[in-house]
Amino acid sequence: MIVFAFYLFAVVAALAGFMVVMSKNPVHSVLWLILTFLSASGLFVLLGAEFVAMLLIIVYVGAVAVLFLFVVMMLDVDFAALKGELVRYMPLGLLMAVVLLMQLGIGFGGWHAAEGSAALHKVPVVEGVHNTKAIGLVLFDQYLYLFEAAGLILLVAMIGAILLTLRHRTDVKRQNVIAQMHRDPKKALELVDVKPGQGL
Repeated sequence: MIVFAFYLFAVVAALAGFMVVMSKNPVHSVLWLILTFLSASGLFVLLGAEFVAMLLIIVYVGAVAVLFLFVVMMLDVDFAALKGELVRYMPLGLLMAVVLLMQLGIGFGGWHAAEGSAALHKVPVVEGVHNTKAIGLVLFDQYLYLFEAAGLILLVAMIGAILLTLRHRTDVKRQNVIAQMHRDPKKALELVDVKPGQGL
């Protein structure tokens, strides 16, 4: 059953990844991408990495792929212009693909395993500890400072991206919180005695 599930997830992931590239409609491409992520998470579950599988579903499927889907559906994309650009750069793309395949062939052709390398990749298995708990112990015990440094770097990068894209426009009416807090209700409100049958 495990072998059957592995081949099922692998074939579905490969076909869905191929359809991501070959689909003419960007919305269909994003849907195929979601199927690819789900199949890859199934492979991670079979490998015993259920934490990585859940991260793949929550982060990539639940956030990134849905964001792509919303952006593609809300943007007014000119598909005719995209097809024209694709045909225009097709020879260059094919040339790059051939060069990449040649490099992969050379790399795999000259690759050989070093002596004793199999013993280096053996991971010690702790009995009675789940995979998620083991990852938590490693991240928040042995590599706590590095984990916090990575979070700080991501925070600085996010603030930098916001500052680089922030533009102050003079033609947009912005909210002045300080002025709203210090306003005088006596000056902001006016009581008008409207007579019957008369307007303001």
